[in-house]
Amino acid sequence: MTRKLRRVTITATAGLGLCLTLLPTGSAQAQAPTRVPCNDVAALRAAITQANTGGGSIVLAPRCVYNLSQPDNPDDGLPEITGKVRISGDGTAIQRGTNAPASFRVFHVKQGGSLSLKSVSVRGGETTVDSGHGGGFFNDRGTLSLTDVTVRDNRGSVGAGIWNQLGTLVLKNSTVSNNRGGFGGGVATNGTMTMTGGAIRDNWGGQWGGGLANAGETKLEHVSVDGNDSGDHGGGVMTMAINNETGPLRMNFTRVRDNIAQTDGGGVQTGANEPTTLYRSSVSHNTANGGPTRGGGIANPGTRFSLFIGTSGAPRQEESKGASTKQPTPFEVNLIRSTVFKNHPTNCAPPNSVPRCDAVGSTPAKNTTKPGKS
Repeated sequence: MTRKLRRVTITATAGLGLCLTLLPTGSAQAQAPTRVPCNDVAALRAAITQANTGGGSIVLAPRCVYNLSQPDNPDDGLPEITGKVRISGDGTAIQRGTNAPASFRVFHVKQGGSLSLKSVSVRGGETTVDSGHGGGFFNDRGTLSLTDVTVRDNRGSVGAGIWNQLGTLVLKNSTVSNNRGGFGGGVATNGTMTMTGGAIRDNWGGQWGGGLANAGETKLEHVSVDGNDSGDHGGGVMTMAINNETGPLRMNFTRVRDNIAQTDGGGVQTGANEPTTLYRSSVSHNTANGGPTRGGGIANPGTRFSLFIGTSGAPRQEESKGASTKQPTPFEVNLIRSTVFKNHPTNCAPPNSVPRCDAVGSTPAKNTTKPGKS
């Protein structure tokens, strides 16, 4: 009887030793998130620097504003993202302070870096033509993922809200609003962009693309493109070439409404030899102010629009209309179970440039300047 009890004891002890050996190894693999106290900008910068090298997640204080009164480096409010950084909040905002002494953007993702941001508002960033553009975000050949994020009240020459340069941009249930720029008031991209849910609204572009300037492979799904303004072409969305990069645009279950262009393409302007496809989408109540033959809903004149961005100096823009003795061939636009209606002065222009869309005048849309826009 004694021998049996001894064997049981030894076996149980060995099993307990095995458990004790395995448990610390498993627990070491679970890295606790770094929690940053409210408006502790120094702690936030330190957490990002640590995440760049060691990974891990950063949790911001709920319903708190992190006010960036000074830049971290000459162009950016926070450390450049070079590693895999994950930041989450809860009704939290990160902003460039209104009294900050210098212009700087909020986030800069470098080549090879990855930033995942959730439930945070990013606002007030501002860049000059010499600082790389992208007032809220500059994704330079990296990966940027935004979930339940608001990007608003940012300024910049190209992509005032977000400039996605040859990177991967993913937005889920996010809103880009009230940003002001020259090209792509809300978003400019010549990389890959996927947006599911959310809205691009009330942005202003002084030249091309009030809401979105697309020069890459872009897909919008269940998105509202509303109330954007452009000082020239493409009030809501404009396709173009940026540094000779172009790509197709596809909009599924998407609404383009109440956008204004001062010249052409109130809702959508095509400006690159890439297909534009609308599936179960609508383009309505948009306005082009350039004359009675302009495309209030969709403008597809066959003109190529090119934007060249150097390392410094203002962007250079070009329009290529082809031989003067020949009418340019319109680009490919596919309307699949989609509607274009009540745009002013026409739904689509030139006539017959968009299959299954007429160029007949429609009921004028309201053309009132929104607060803060000229």
